[in-house]
Amino acid sequence: MSASTAAADARPAYRAFRVTVARTLELGPHFTRITFTGDDLVHFGTAGLDQRVKVVLPLAGSGFEHFPMVDDWYQAWRDLPVERRNPFRTYTVRYTRPDEREVDIDFVGHGDTGPASRWASRAEPGDEAIIVGPDERSPGRMLGIDWRPGNVTTHLLAGDETAAPAIGAILESMPADATGIALIEVPAVADAHHLIAPEGVEVRFLPRSADGGPGQRLIPALREWVAQTCRVSAPRHQSMAEDPDDVPLWDVPEGTSLDGDCYAWIAGEAGMVKAMRRFLVTDAGLDRRKVAFMGYWRLGRAELD
Repeated sequence: MSASTAAADARPAYRAFRVTVARTLELGPHFTRITFTGDDLVHFGTAGLDQRVKVVLPLAGSGFEHFPMVDDWYQAWRDLPVERRNPFRTYTVRYTRPDEREVDIDFVGHGDTGPASRWASRAEPGDEAIIVGPDERSPGRMLGIDWRPGNVTTHLLAGDETAAPAIGAILESMPADATGIALIEVPAVADAHHLIAPEGVEVRFLPRSADGGPGQRLIPALREWVAQTCRVSAPRHQSMAEDPDDVPLWDVPEGTSLDGDCYAWIAGEAGMVKAMRRFLVTDAGLDRRKVAFMGYWRLGRAELD
């Protein structure tokens, strides 16, 4: 093994990148795209799809003075006194431009109820942040990607506003002959923004009513589309032992078992995701190995642990 190969193998899949805000773009009343820049982003991962990263935010008064810029940053962060822990939240990389040292991340705004939403709503060029993301030089650079459809004929993507950036990135990666649908529930009509998708993949934004909760429009739309379009086996009602109500909030099947007619990727609020997953597997009869589901957040909580 050469020295360069050994160095690459030892490089962590994810590490901290110091960045500053280059510019912001409002995509809708609840969506803001923030472009980050930094010299070190020349090595930022380019795998795309639904790859997750952490955005670390400054502490009032001390910025990033206490944030551990080390390989095992998370454990070091946990070892800090609570008052010295920088807040962070999980996001999806929307675009990367290593040659320009830029990364785009789309933020969903919900007022001042959370640190990330509050920070993003006030972000200006020059503001500092840290992105914990993939290092392109690491063999593990594809860590955090959950889109694994296998060889299927129909794709079903469904999620709320928090899943919209991942769905957008996935759509742009699909082959030109891909078919299926992307169902995206958003807070308002004006939150519908342009996404690039293959001609055979319908993109449908579903605005909730002012008093509607997660899944208000998405769950009925998913049920209707599956009934009309997605070819699955005859519906079978699994026993509770096979499909318990407390299934994990995150399950990403992988392997050749995914090959078949229909593959579903669903993400967003945990309760909504669980309801859609149960419908697909228990009522519609879709093989559970063809359903990837991710609980990005839970109603009443700032972020899933």
